[in-house]
Amino acid sequence: QVQLAESGGGLVQPGGSLRLSCAASGGIFSIGAMAWYRQAPGKQRELVATITRGKSTNYADSVKGRFTISRDNAKNTVYLQMNNLKPEDTAVYYCNVNQFGEAFWGQGTPVTVSA
Repeated sequence: QVQLAESGGGLVQPGGSLRLSCAASGGIFSIGAMAWYRQAPGKQRELVATITRGKSTNYADSVKGRFTISRDNAKNTVYLQMNNLKPEDTAVYYCNVNQFGEAFWGQGTPVTVSA
């Protein structure tokens, strides 16, 4: 069973930056795609960014040019660098990884963007 530990969330002013991290541990054999999702209060969970094992990336239109997803395969860790944060980025951010077709989720880390 893969366990995911997220960190890096918090309170930031509009225009500020945060870096989220998610480290996988446990029954790791070969992690495939990794992703970040977010869920704002009263809204459905949405995909923010994905990265393949080969480091190809995709982003939601709302974060393109502001967020950068990256990964360290040796450390089984995925990152989300978030710049120029906006109040609408406020949400709980969840890490997601895929191994042999099975998806695993982190517990979520809250991000609040407010003056």
